[in-house]
Amino acid sequence: MNVKLINFMLLKQACRIRIPGSNHPKNKTIRMKKLVFPFIAALMLNLNTQAQLPADSGKIDPSLKGQYEFMLSRSKTLNGYKLVNPNRLSILWKNAGDSLRNERRQLSTAKQKIAEQEKNIATLNKQITGTESSLASSQARLDEISFLGIPFSKSTYNMIVWTLIIILTLALVIVILRSAKHIHEAKYRSGLYEEIAQEYQAYKVKANEKEKKLARELQDERNKLDELNKR
Repeated sequence: MNVKLINFMLLKQACRIRIPGSNHPKNKTIRMKKLVFPFIAALMLNLNTQAQLPADSGKIDPSLKGQYEFMLSRSKTLNGYKLVNPNRLSILWKNAGDSLRNERRQLSTAKQKIAEQEKNIATLNKQITGTESSLASSQARLDEISFLGIPFSKSTYNMIVWTLIIILTLALVIVILRSAKHIHEAKYRSGLYEEIAQEYQAYKVKANEKEKKLARELQDERNKLDELNKR
């Protein structure tokens, strides 16, 4: 039954007590005792109820659902309605408000943390973007080679260098082959010249000998002719 209702009924009963001959000192003492007893009973009932609440609350589920179910289980039913203890209802209301305020604080803290994390993520993204840009610039500088004041990428430079090397190698091979051909022809012509020179020298020697022989024969004929003339 409602504690406040019981207290009200006890106080009302105490106020209705009338003692005949109340002007007599003894009657006044009796009247005071009868007035004090209902007050003491109401006070003890209230204290007993207040002391029972923490003991009961220690045995239930501390969640709001558990407290609500406990309150319904301890409430009596009258004409299809639950007679709820206002103290329990006040405690449940207070706990619900505390839980709601705690959830709001946690939600606000979580939102602040999320905002801070988003700021940190944005800062990190900017740093990553700057780092990637610096890395790309450094890589571009590493890949770039200046030749005769003209910038080239490393791949283009390597292609040009290898093309020049191949061209120069082919030119060198052609020059060597042609030089070998010219050397061979020079050797051939030198050998041929030596051979002709030797033949000419032999012919010259033979012609000289023949000339000397003819000169001797001519001289002999002259001598013969002179001898004939002298006769």
